[in-house]
Amino acid sequence: MVPSTLDRVDWNAEFVRGNLGDAIGRLKREPCQGLLADGVTLPLALAELGLIDEYEFVVQPRLAGHGPTLVAGLSRHVDLRLVDRLEFGSGAVAMRYVLKGWPSDTGPGDARVAVHRSAF
Repeated sequence: MVPSTLDRVDWNAEFVRGNLGDAIGRLKREPCQGLLADGVTLPLALAELGLIDEYEFVVQPRLAGHGPTLVAGLSRHVDLRLVDRLEFGSGAVAMRYVLKGWPSDTGPGDARVAVHRSAF
């Protein structure tokens, strides 16, 4: 968690303080099932640093016409490859992507940074 106003977090979260790239790199080297980044500001910062290994988008069958976008302002293109897709009875579709060029859907290491974003 990269807080702007919180002073404590639950058992399954960790504060990230100091240099974001160093802190995430340190977390990726620790044994874990992966890291999940959600929201808008943090994923953009992680994408700029090249620290996101996997993207998951859930597209809902509703047009909102407003709201924040996941990577608005990203300074470069990031090419992705679809590795999994799941359709729900509601009409929502979950799609999982990795960086294009990776030899497998697991990415370069065991500890991955994944971004989950629901799109409307």
